[in-house]
Amino acid sequence: MDKKRYVLASLVVFVVYMVFDLLVHNGILSSTYESEPLRRLWRPDMADKIWIMWVATFIWSFLFALIYTKGYEGRGGVMEGFRYGFWIGLLMSIPMACGSYALYQIPYSLAVQWFIFGTVQTVLCGIALAAVYKPAKPPVA
Repeated sequence: MDKKRYVLASLVVFVVYMVFDLLVHNGILSSTYESEPLRRLWRPDMADKIWIMWVATFIWSFLFALIYTKGYEGRGGVMEGFRYGFWIGLLMSIPMACGSYALYQIPYSLAVQWFIFGTVQTVLCGIALAAVYKPAKPPVA
């Protein structure tokens, strides 16, 4: 494992994840979150605790990249990252969306959107990861 590329790739994954999260939750889904039934679900002090999600995502980014480096084939390029992100996306998004729907009084459509956006998010993270953690060019002989 190339530690320098690993750290850089992890940081890129963190940025991609956070930007996508911002676009989805503060943009696309914001009006859904503002609806009266859902407004009662959120913590009144949510803004004070948002740092917990940032720290968890930061740690997740390094784990996401670490797992990738352990199974790194080095021949698939961006498609290798796409496949990796897709499978990890399914692994994470299916239980998150289904579990959230089962536990909270949210519309089924929101659970489906969380599943789709979560999977797309990890695919984008996988692509970014593969673009950064690519094989170093061999020295010219």
